[in-house]
Parts: sequence; C-alpha cells; structure tokens
Amino acid sequence: MNRPYVTLSCAMSIDGYLDSEAPRRLAMSNAADFDRVDQLRAESDAVMVGASTVRRDDPRLLVRSEERRMLRRASGLPSSPMKVTVTCSGDLPPASAFFQVGDGDKLVYCPRSAERRLRGEIGDLATVIPLGEQVTMPAVAHDLAGRGVSRLLIEGGGHVHTQFLVDDLVDDLQLVIAPFFVGESRAPRFVGAGRFPWTAARRAELADTRRIGDVVLLRYALSERFDPAAGLWEQAIRVHAGA
Repeated sequence: MNRPYVTLSCAMSIDGYLDSEAPRRLAMSNAADFDRVDQLRAESDAVMVGASTVRRDDPRLLVRSEERRMLRRASGLPSSPMKVTVTCSGDLPPASAFFQVGDGDKLVYCPRSAERRLRGEIGDLATVIPLGEQVTMPAVAHDLAGRGVSRLLIEGGGHVHTQFLVDDLVDDLQLVIAPFFVGESRAPRFVGAGRFPWTAARRAELADTRRIGDVVLLRYALSERFDPAAGLWEQAIRVHAGA
C-alpha cells in the first residue's frame, strides 16, 4: 500500500494516561520536549488528531518556532503542515482552532453518512472527504499519500493511536514518559484494547532513549522504513543556531 512515513508522537504518565479527567489539560511534558515535537511538526507534511482531541483539547497544531516557519516558507511550503482529523459522528466544532488558525489545508475524513452534516456545518473551512460506510486508517493513509503527504505526524488521541498501531501503519513511535501517575480510571489512555502486531513473541525494537529534563523519550522502530535521522532535534538546534 502506498502510504506516508508515519510518526506517532505521544506524551503520557507513568501509568499510561494522556491526560486527567479534569477539563483543563494536564501538561505531560516540558518546554524542551515541546520544542522537540515542534521540530517534528516542521518536518511533517501533515499532522493528524482524532475528533475527540479536537473537541477536548482544541489544539492549534501549528509550528511554534518562527524560524522553523520561515524555513518552511522559504521552501515554498505553508508555515505549518496540513491538519487532518477523522470523525465517525461528524461532531466537530467549526469555531475550534483546528479550523480557525493556520494557513495550511485542513482535511476531515468521515463516513459517507456524516458527509452532509459536516459540509453544512464546516462549509469552506476544510475539505470533507467521505471514505465509504466506515473510515479505516489504511484508507486515510492511502488517500493522504495520493495528496502528496510523504510524512504524517500522529498526535492523538488514544483511539487514533490504537487504530494506526493495530493496523501496523506506524514506522516511528516516540513515547515521552512524564514523571508522575494519573490514576484516574476515566482519564484518556495512550491506547485502548486491540490486537497489536507487537507481542511478547514479537517485541518492538527500541531504537533510542533520551533524557529530556525530567521526562524520558523512548523511540521504537516499528517498520523496516524507520528513519533514525527523522526529527533530529539536537541537529536542528545546531543548524538554527548557525553552528
């Protein structure tokens, strides 16, 4: 299947939660790691989150560094990558930052049954793409490749993580572990239940570990396409600094 190189980036608690139950978002990472993820975004053609993440967290999904934005524009690219989301229900708030900020394209994948509702509510804020009776992640990845996306960054939430991992679509898994527990049964988790390709009999390859302040990055090579040079944060810092 023709698909982009997929990096799944996630920060979670020691006990595997993405957030707490509270409406206010719980920061799992630190400023240095946020900058590392910003480099990943700057290198990506598209960044994807699920509809629940759009509703709950209202993420902007933009490249934060002005220098990185300038480098993208100098290469003829929008200052931030394309935004992508997927919804089964069609329940997406048009006033969210996903639709309202950024100069890149916005894509919404949905089942055919939700297409009319989405087009009526979103209008020209995004391109609505129906993918049959049920949206699958292989179909999304294949469609994105056809639209010129060669590098896709997945940033949540747990349902999207689970789908991409179960379907063996992730090349580069980057997990950041925060130094605390959440311990709330209804809080969102990194993944849900599923038949994952990596088991006790088929262990994922740990490609790198890195301490970033008070968090630790675990990087797993999940396919033969794994690119160890992707998102080289320290190298990017040296280049930006003119070293």
